Amino acid sequence: MTLGTIHGVGLGPGAPDLLSVRADRLVRGARHVAYFRKAGRPGQARRIADGMLRPDAIEIAMEYPVTTEIPLSDPRYNSCLSAFYADCTARLTTLAHRGEDVVVLCEGDPFFYGSFMHLHSRLTGIVPVAVVPGITGMAGAWNATGAPITWGDDVLTVAMATLPEDELVRRIRDTDALVVMKIGRNLPKLRRAVAAAGREDAAWLVEHAAMPGERVTRLADADSVTPYFSILLIHGQGRRP
Repeated sequence: MTLGTIHGVGLGPGAPDLLSVRADRLVRGARHVAYFRKAGRPGQARRIADGMLRPDAIEIAMEYPVTTEIPLSDPRYNSCLSAFYADCTARLTTLAHRGEDVVVLCEGDPFFYGSFMHLHSRLTGIVPVAVVPGITGMAGAWNATGAPITWGDDVLTVAMATLPEDELVRRIRDTDALVVMKIGRNLPKLRRAVAAAGREDAAWLVEHAAMPGERVTRLADADSVTPYFSILLIHGQGRRP
């Protein structure tokens, strides 16, 4: 029996023309296309691939059972998501055992804070799995500022805004260059942490990087933002010729 392959395909930060040649070929040729989304939403990955799928493509929407409704610290959160990923794995495994390839659409890069990683760890060793790298959302964000994120020996820290406030302050204070993701409802906490670290004047917010509506604003000047599709940046100012 020939098994099908599950392809985790990185779509990049948002613009369809930022897909790699390999990603474009797989997405356009796929008969089975899976993607994550919040219930009632089309999903950002599916939105990026809009107009690319073949007419007879069979879509598999994997809808999160929970996003922000339960705190991350609540044991129910991991339990609920673990069952969800197990169910998604079973669905994709069934198709692979039928000899069908499946393309899983992934925002940014599949191995960079993405949901596909949870499928990859469960599928590996059971059915063939392949990964197509993608441009990360943070790369789209720092390019939107028109300035390099790092110079010379700068240390770049990537942090999640979900970290405790005191930990955010430490990370922001101790690094040369900074990227903060998963801002969501944590924007007020992140503002306080940046101010406490004394770096408010150097911080930028990039909304909808490489998407329609892209906006770059100094954190100090940002009054109204879209936290979900925002990334905070502090540029390194290190050694240069």
